[in-house]
Amino acid sequence: MHRALAIDEHSYGTEHSRIAIDLNNLAQVLQATNRLAEAEPLMARVVTIFEKVYGENHPDVAIALNNLAQLLQATNRLAEAEPLMRRALALDEQSYGTEHPNVARDFNNLALLLQATNRLAEAEPLMRRALDIWEQSLGAAHTQVATGLNNLAQLLQATNRLEEAEPLMRRTLAIDEQSYGPEHPEVAIDALNLAVLLRDTDRLSEAVSLMYRAISIYHLFSKQNGYEHPHWNKAVGHYRCMMTASGRSETDVDAALQDLIGE
Repeated sequence: MHRALAIDEHSYGTEHSRIAIDLNNLAQVLQATNRLAEAEPLMARVVTIFEKVYGENHPDVAIALNNLAQLLQATNRLAEAEPLMRRALALDEQSYGTEHPNVARDFNNLALLLQATNRLAEAEPLMRRALDIWEQSLGAAHTQVATGLNNLAQLLQATNRLEEAEPLMRRTLAIDEQSYGPEHPEVAIDALNLAVLLRDTDRLSEAVSLMYRAISIYHLFSKQNGYEHPHWNKAVGHYRCMMTASGRSETDVDAALQDLIGE
């Protein structure tokens, strides 16, 4: 990627849109490998090039702003990220109208940032707005709708509105099962989230069953891919706590896990 960038800079100059694409691709790889300090100036340069080439109100500028904002959020610089997200939202509303999936994405991103800064009352209507747009534009069974449902459910759970959160989590699980199949890691995440809610509402039997399903999916992932799923330890920890809370001994828990691993 570095070589491609150098070749294109030689061919097109340093301010061409092609250069911005190369910079963005390289920055995404750097971010994915946790080299955020290297990625940030590249993303900032993408914003500058797109603004010069297309003008400050172009939708590609909104994409670049959103990418930079996500990186800033990942480095806990939320105060710097927020105005970029708000500007991206305004640009996309101007470019696509108020009911476009890209606008929903912007609402969702801003809502998650507000939630991270404990402004839950501000975040909730944005999440509901994003969910409504996705349902209307993509259909009620789309995986992006499942993402919106899950985000809203997590916010409701954080505000102790568990009865409101539960049907959203169950719907998320149903959509992802239909979309990905019953043994996909996304389904495991949904099962884990719902199990935690059920535990918190004293329904341990169902919670244990769902958590066992989650760890079963993660174990299958490990067998198929040759490495442990990042959520394996978290799920096993929850399973142990739920099992002991339901009166099972540590020996029983170990035996159940050994049965699973030894299959």
